[in-house]
Amino acid sequence: MLPDYRVRQRDELLEINRLITEELDLGVVLARILRVATQLLSSHAGLVALREDNPSGTSQASGGWRIAASHGIRSEFLRELDPLLSDIPDHGDPARFALPEVNRRLQRMTRAASMGLLDGVGLPLIARGVVIGVIFVFRSYQGSYSAEDRRLLQSFASQAAIAVSNASLYTEVSRQNQYLDTILESSADGILLLDSQHRIQRFNRACVRLTGYSPEDVIGLRHEDVLRWLRREPGPTLEEAEADGWPLSPQATLYLEGDLLRRDRGVVSLGITYAPTLTPEGRLVSIIANLRDITRFREAEELKSTFISIVSHELRTPVALIKGYVGTLRRDDADWDPAVVRDSLAVIEDEADHLASLIDDLLDASRLQAGALALDVAEISLPPLLERVVERYRTQATTHTFKTDVPSDLPDARADEQRLTQVVTNLLSNAVRYSPDGSEIRLQAEGKPAEVVVCVSDQGAGINPADAPHIFDRFFRSPDVARNSKGAGLGLFLAKAIVEAHGGRIWVDPRIRQGARLCFSLPRA
Repeated sequence: MLPDYRVRQRDELLEINRLITEELDLGVVLARILRVATQLLSSHAGLVALREDNPSGTSQASGGWRIAASHGIRSEFLRELDPLLSDIPDHGDPARFALPEVNRRLQRMTRAASMGLLDGVGLPLIARGVVIGVIFVFRSYQGSYSAEDRRLLQSFASQAAIAVSNASLYTEVSRQNQYLDTILESSADGILLLDSQHRIQRFNRACVRLTGYSPEDVIGLRHEDVLRWLRREPGPTLEEAEADGWPLSPQATLYLEGDLLRRDRGVVSLGITYAPTLTPEGRLVSIIANLRDITRFREAEELKSTFISIVSHELRTPVALIKGYVGTLRRDDADWDPAVVRDSLAVIEDEADHLASLIDDLLDASRLQAGALALDVAEISLPPLLERVVERYRTQATTHTFKTDVPSDLPDARADEQRLTQVVTNLLSNAVRYSPDGSEIRLQAEGKPAEVVVCVSDQGAGINPADAPHIFDRFFRSPDVARNSKGAGLGLFLAKAIVEAHGGRIWVDPRIRQGARLCFSLPRA
C-alpha cells in the first residue's frame, strides 16, 4: 500500500494531466500546478517565470523573463520581481547562463524580503530539450529542500513545461489558421473548399462577389447546385472527369471555362481550376476550386477579333480600289482620256489619304493603350482654328452646307493645336458621313466661366438612345450604321481620349430630336 501522501501526489498529478489535455487557458493550468506543488511541498508561495519569445526569429535569444503565474505572493512583491527578471540575457543557452541567474536573483530577493527567514528552490521547465521557464517555490521557515522534494517539484515542472508547450503550439496553430484565413478572404479569386462528395466547406468573400451567394446560403450544399453554367466551353465537368478516373495524381488539375449564372440571374464569365488533395494511398480527401473572373480576358479576345475583322476590311477596301485603278490605268491596250486619268488619280489619292488616316488612327489607338499619347499644350485662339477646319470641309464636302457660330471674343483654351484639330475633324467627318446630301452641318462654340464648349450638329438620322453610351468605345459601330457606311469605329474613341487628356469632357446632347449633336469642352486658358 502507498502512504496517503503518495496517493495524494499520484492523484494530483493525474488530475493535472487531465487538466492539461482539456484546458486551453495556460494561466488556469499553471495556477493549479503551483497551488498543488506548494501544498505538497509544505511551501507557502510559488511562481512560474517563462522566457520571452525571441522576436527576431534567430538562434540568438534576446533574453528576458516574465512571470506567467503565481500563488501566495502579494502583488507588490510581484511588481518588484518583474523588472528584476526582465533584463536577464541567456545568450542562447538559458540552462547555462540565465537559469542560475534567475534562481540567484529569486533567492536573494526572497531572503532580503524576509530578512533571511524564507528559503526557496527553483527547477527548469524543459520542453523538447529546450529550457522554456522555471518553477520556483518558497517556504516560510528555514530548512533545505530534500532530494524527494526536488523530485516531486520536477514532476510539477515537467507538467508545467507540457502545458506551456501545448499552449505555445495551440497559439501558433491559431496564428497560422488566422493567417491562412486572412489570405483566403483577401484573395481576389474565389476559393471553394469541397469535400470528397463535392459539398461546399469553405466559401470566401470573392466567391460571394462573383456568385451573389453568401456562405450561409451554400455551406453544406453540393457545388453543382450552386455553380450552374449558362454556357460552357467544351470539356468534361468535374463529375464527368471523376467518372473517367480524375484525379490520377495530386498534381492533376481540371479547368472549366464559361458563363456562370449568378444568384440574381445575372451572368459572369469564369474560369474554374479544380485541384485535388489526396491521402498517401491516393484517396480523395478534398478539392480546392479556384474561381477567376475572366470577363476582361474575354472582352480583350472579342476586342482583338473585332480589331482584326474591322481593320482587315477597312484596309482591304482602299487597297483594292487603289490596285484596281492603277491596274486599269496601266493597261497597254487602252488610250485613256485625260479626264478619266485625272478622275482615276483623284480616287487613288482619296483612297491613299483614307488609308493613311486609318493607319494614323490605329497608331494613336496603340499609343493610347500604352499611355504614350503626348500633348504639346499651349494657349491657343479657337476661332481661327475652327474656321480653318470648317473651310477645308467646305471645299471637300461640297454636297453639304456648313455654318459656323463662333464668337470672335471666344476665350482662349489650353490645348494641343494638332490634336484639337484632329478632334474637330473627326466630329465633322462623322457629321458628313451620317447626314444626307444637301443637309446642313453646324459648328457652334461658346465661352463659359471655367471652360470653352464646342458642338457639331447635323441633320442625319441621329443616334439611337441605346447606342449613345457606347459611341465613344473603341471599335464600336451601331449595327444600322455599319451596314450602310464604312469606318473602323476609332474616330470618336480617339476624340474622347484626346479631350479627356486635356482635362475636358465629350458627350452627346440628349436634347436634340432631329439629327445628332456632339459637344466637347476644354479648360479656359
